[in-house]
Amino acid sequence: MAVAKENDKAPLEVIGKYRVIRELGKGATATVYLCQDPDADRQVAVKLVRFGADATAMSRRLRKLFQTEGGIARRLDHPNIVAVYDGVVEDDCAYLAMEYIEGFSLESYTRIDKLLPLHRVIGIVFKCCLALDHAFRQGVIHRDIKPANIMVTADDEPKIADFGLALNISKDIDQDSTFIMGVGSPAYMSPEQIKGYPLNQKTDLYSLGVVLFQLLTGRLPYRANNQATLIYKIVNTEQPTVTGINPNLPEGLNAILRKALEKDLYNRYKNGAEFAKDLASVRYQILTEDDSEQDDHHFEVLRKLEFFTEFENIELWEILRVSVWREVAAGVAIIEEGQENRVFGLLVSGYVEVSVGGRALCRLGAGEIVGEVAYLHPTDRHRSATVVTLEPSLFLELNAAALELATDELRERMNKALVAKMIKRMREVNRIAASLGAPALLPGSVLSAGDSPVTPESGQNLELSPM
Repeated sequence: MAVAKENDKAPLEVIGKYRVIRELGKGATATVYLCQDPDADRQVAVKLVRFGADATAMSRRLRKLFQTEGGIARRLDHPNIVAVYDGVVEDDCAYLAMEYIEGFSLESYTRIDKLLPLHRVIGIVFKCCLALDHAFRQGVIHRDIKPANIMVTADDEPKIADFGLALNISKDIDQDSTFIMGVGSPAYMSPEQIKGYPLNQKTDLYSLGVVLFQLLTGRLPYRANNQATLIYKIVNTEQPTVTGINPNLPEGLNAILRKALEKDLYNRYKNGAEFAKDLASVRYQILTEDDSEQDDHHFEVLRKLEFFTEFENIELWEILRVSVWREVAAGVAIIEEGQENRVFGLLVSGYVEVSVGGRALCRLGAGEIVGEVAYLHPTDRHRSATVVTLEPSLFLELNAAALELATDELRERMNKALVAKMIKRMREVNRIAASLGAPALLPGSVLSAGDSPVTPESGQNLELSPM
């Protein structure tokens, strides 16, 4: 028996010749352990699958997938593919001894509040492109590229793992064995994979494009409430641009992702090397090597502003991704009366003057929102006022188009905050108007004979008489 049985009281001690140190993780079909390899004096990750007692269809499928992973992965010799050292398949179980990666999976950095710096994302995906190019030249398609299957070491070396669903295209495709319908993770599957069409290396490049999109924006290119709608969108609709979601990203990334996620196979990247070459050209456009410190500073600045008091941290991080910080000199019009757009924003520091028809209406300072009326109005995008800086100011600019691609939670929170701000301002306007008007008609009082209601502009006072 290759695997020492694990009972309710004693943990698993050995898997074949490998001594178990601890469990690393557990999936739906396999458990991965950190083990010591006595022959090579190294630590390895051992993936263990136990088959059912009877030869069920699931057990037969697991056995086939395991044999595929072991056989194919050992043929792949590339620094960015997890190495497989040993594979054993027995009647009741199977295991693979693989390279142990001390690091993290990219799945940990797909949330909007935990995105990696841009230069690291480009570098990691660049190396994944070369790894997939190597696999293809060995006649192998992965078919399940997703963040969870890409490990990253401490020095940012990606390692593509889990070739259990790999397709060996150097042999004829056997519909009953090698090609299994429905494999892969739907959100990362190419249109041809969803349709069940024959696959080539371009399906992996599509999936890697989805991973890149998510690492850049903190969201998937296609979102839906159910799998059927998701599949429809992947097959039939175009994804948004990444700069539409995050205006701070280089414009060149739009063309790269458009080509990587192309539905027409003829227009998609033909190999990983071509994909990598385009990424390299964008890499030189990145000015800041590590913007994480600046992001942390910007987050702390926004966290202290009253407008964002009710925003959750993750929503505030999303604000940082969909906004642009602009340093504006004194005397510059941020918004001009008569313009047609839905850009609005928050004054982080400085002062502005709001005017209508050339007459000053009010002055606003740090923490105030400007331009929100055109954003909230359902149809009219024309500006009704002009906003000019009175001193050098820092303006957090938000675009309605970017917010429309944000999460439902952020849009709802933003709309509530803007409406609350408008109501507060309306109450202040009412208070000022009341101070300029006539005394109010108190309960129990009537107008005197001959008196008539007047407007505040007339400057007249109402004469009140008790009832």
